Amino acid sequence: MPQQSKKAKASKAKLQSAPFRRTRSDHSTELVEDYLELIADLIDVKGEARGTDVALRLGVANATVVKMLKRLQDKGFITQEPYRAVMLTTEGWEIAEKGRRRHAVVENFLLAIGVSSETARIDSEGIEHHVSEETLRMMARFTNRKS
Repeated sequence: MPQQSKKAKASKAKLQSAPFRRTRSDHSTELVEDYLELIADLIDVKGEARGTDVALRLGVANATVVKMLKRLQDKGFITQEPYRAVMLTTEGWEIAEKGRRRHAVVENFLLAIGVSSETARIDSEGIEHHVSEETLRMMARFTNRKS
């Protein structure tokens, strides 16, 4: 009997820990996705993305951006020559576009349920990284019904 009790406790603990594991995983990719989306936005608007522009838009120090750009380059998401604009690789563009789509779905959903545009813009920035594909599909379905 005690053996079964230990298994039941372990099973319950595993179920309880699943959301926390997912959240930690989401947090680990959140910053990368934000940088790639911002770089894509800058390229679309200005024709190029420079580290100083990224730092300005994110409200962080240039040194912080330099470190992150190095990390993104090491992962193969961007290319950059010293003192040149940042370019997204194919994989970088794919991640940026996926993030943009997720962001748009969440923001449109929030607007559809009556959230103000400013709040929807701000809230969707955080939610987009943590919402499951299932929830995202339901948000999009709801929004499409409201249109």
